[in-house]
Amino acid sequence: MCQVGEDDHELLQRAEVPGVSKKCVKCKEATAAVVIRAGDAFCRGCFKEYFIHKFRAMLGKNRVLFPGEKVLLAVSGGPSSCSMLAQVQEGLRQNAHKKLRFLPGIVFIDEGGAVGQSLEDRRRMAAELQAVFKATGFPFLVVPLEQVLDLPSSVVAAAPAPSERAAGVYKKAVGRFIQRDGGGRQAPLEREETPLADVPECRTLLLQQLVGSAKTLTAREDLLNTLRQHLLVHTARTEGYSKVMLGDSCTRLAVKLLTSISLGRGAQLAQDTGFSDSRYGDIVLVRPMRDYSAKEIAYYNRMFSVPSVFIPGLDTKTRDKSSIQRLTESFVTKLQADFPSTVSAIYRTSEKLQTACTSSSSADHGDRCLLCMCALDTAAENASAFKATLISEQLSQKKPPGAPSAAVPEPAPLEPESAAATGQCCSSGGGEDCGKAAGGGGCCSSAREPESSDLRRLLCYSCQLTIRDMSSVDRLPVYILSEAQRRLRRSQMREQIGEFLLDQGDEGDQRMT
Repeated sequence: MCQVGEDDHELLQRAEVPGVSKKCVKCKEATAAVVIRAGDAFCRGCFKEYFIHKFRAMLGKNRVLFPGEKVLLAVSGGPSSCSMLAQVQEGLRQNAHKKLRFLPGIVFIDEGGAVGQSLEDRRRMAAELQAVFKATGFPFLVVPLEQVLDLPSSVVAAAPAPSERAAGVYKKAVGRFIQRDGGGRQAPLEREETPLADVPECRTLLLQQLVGSAKTLTAREDLLNTLRQHLLVHTARTEGYSKVMLGDSCTRLAVKLLTSISLGRGAQLAQDTGFSDSRYGDIVLVRPMRDYSAKEIAYYNRMFSVPSVFIPGLDTKTRDKSSIQRLTESFVTKLQADFPSTVSAIYRTSEKLQTACTSSSSADHGDRCLLCMCALDTAAENASAFKATLISEQLSQKKPPGAPSAAVPEPAPLEPESAAATGQCCSSGGGEDCGKAAGGGGCCSSAREPESSDLRRLLCYSCQLTIRDMSSVDRLPVYILSEAQRRLRRSQMREQIGEFLLDQGDEGDQRMT
């Protein structure tokens, strides 16, 4: 039997792993403890300085967070969001260099009801996260996802954005903040703790039916992400926060970019992957972790004992081909293992992409998607890929001549007393009244729930695909259906009085005369 000789055995023992014995590329003295990329070897101290500096440089370069502003940190329990929480905690220390000057708060959205977790598991995971939150000293909220079923319609109605500030306003605000607080001392935070509230079982069942109405895992993940954002924005508004800080890493955004393109969200890439997202008007979403790769975050959390809590999601223990999101993530991570510049190349490409349609910040309320609140991308020319896709879909749904067609029952006529019996108009939920309900003449619009074809007129192309994969739109929350009814009524009213309205060209001609 062949055996390795003694000399060969000693040579194998003396072999060292490449990169371990390298000196730190920054201090040139200490031995490298971590290798981020080829040629980027850092010791423990320099790696911590590099990690902290990158976070504060991202905030300082964009200058979106003003001194004294309340910022809500959306922490999911994962490595990236917990690392973001640790960076904020580090930046608010009294002796911190380039100290952060905003007022943070924490929110955790408990999605256990949507993924089928038991109440005991949800409470256990929430208790673990509450222990992490209490150690920071920041006020925190634990909000169950079931509350999304009771949101008001104002969530999907963008509030007016604050006026843009001049270039020198930021420096003046920093100076006033330092003078007011005596050398930059942080004002004491109000300690508010809101643990996980008891959720009725019927609300959890309704949420599971809503998520389960989507036929594919791709649509379920997209729908869950939309509901989560709506609840985050509503929580920020009710608690008085003007910014929401998300923990999306560079790796996550690279996966999200390719996923968004696959799902037809190419026109919304600037909002979905950029540093700041102002689609909701008064609430701005920021992504300060977008320069960190998942590898950097994992190394930092491991070396400096940053706690995190694993919480299963819809795609936990699923196959690579179970959804578009899962397949894209598997593709990017496997390609990154063989080609380390994959994630950075995709990420840098996303910074150069711009949308050709109207931006979400300047788009009219009626020109926004009902779900994602981005500018509609469906107003395309006839000779476009979008119109070709619609024509192909219509042709594929047509039955060949001679095929038996199922009889479609006609809808029952609405009784005029349905609106007059309660003394309210069907548009009373949106603060409008057509004036006909009180007179007993019926309402100006039907009280039926909007159908899938009606909703698709109010959605962007990607959200149309999500709604098309749902078995019934009746499962959608009330605030979405009521806002859809209000928009449809306004659209019908505009069509009725369209011949009496002046377009922009006519207004310009009248001004000239």
